[in-house]
Amino acid sequence: MLMAIKSISVIIPNFNGKELLEKNLPYVFLALETSHVSDFEIIITDDASTDDSVKFLQKFYQNKIILIENPKNLGFSGNVNRAIFKAQKELVFILNSDVQLTEGYFKPLFSYFDFENTFGVMSKIVDFKNQIIDQAKFPLISFSKIDGTKNFYNPKHLMHYTLFLSGANALIERKKLIELGGFLEIYNPFYYEDVDLGIRAWRKGYNCYYNHEAVCKHDVSSTIKTKNSQWVQIIVQRNKIYLHFLHLNDLGFAVFMLKFYFKIFIDLILFKKEKLKAFQEFLKNFEKLSKIKKEFLRTSQRNLTEVRNIIMSSKI
Repeated sequence: MLMAIKSISVIIPNFNGKELLEKNLPYVFLALETSHVSDFEIIITDDASTDDSVKFLQKFYQNKIILIENPKNLGFSGNVNRAIFKAQKELVFILNSDVQLTEGYFKPLFSYFDFENTFGVMSKIVDFKNQIIDQAKFPLISFSKIDGTKNFYNPKHLMHYTLFLSGANALIERKKLIELGGFLEIYNPFYYEDVDLGIRAWRKGYNCYYNHEAVCKHDVSSTIKTKNSQWVQIIVQRNKIYLHFLHLNDLGFAVFMLKFYFKIFIDLILFKKEKLKAFQEFLKNFEKLSKIKKEFLRTSQRNLTEVRNIIMSSKI
């Protein structure tokens, strides 16, 4: 394939990540330079940090980046969306502040955008011991279940599909991303928003790819881990219900919820209330979710079964 170098808007969401920015921002510039990307912008959206992130950026990167400061914490989707709709370049690269890019990172990725239906591409993510963290995401999709946590890779394939693009390193065509409205902010503050975006892109008729040659390194983020674990579990379970409601058909979601009700019952016996509270949060937002689903179904071109079959059977 021919490689066409595109212009890139690098978007880095930040919350109390001054040390990570100090460590990893130089690698962003190096990756762009060694990939011969001359037309780029770097947009950092600060989500009401309480550390010295903003002061650091203003002091050392004032003329090198575009800084967006949120007066209050919006969560991942809301924070990133502010930058997505401000971006001006052909491609948007969503990058976590705890990810370190390698030299020439973008070179193997540009050619995917020679295909008209490409939504985006992600690369291999390793830790600092070169152990693989993320690869292509396997579509564990059934009548009443959606799961994309399993990595998979087949070296015989010239190109690889993935169920979704990791929110840590997703290179996406900006026009298509805006067409989808960016990330759904109902998933705020975090979790499942990238899975949902990937599925919406597939169902809209676009393709998501994985490239094994490009590599970035990922520190295990401590941002979420420092938060109350019970609260995090409520958010995880709530957003899991959201994802299944939005993308399963009515009967499939009914079966999913029957299983979920049983899990709530078991948890209550064990004096745990996270799943019950998650279900209550779902009920609060049921009307809003119903409107989102209705609007999306009006324009979607593929169902989940078709998406799964394309990812599993197609070989380019």
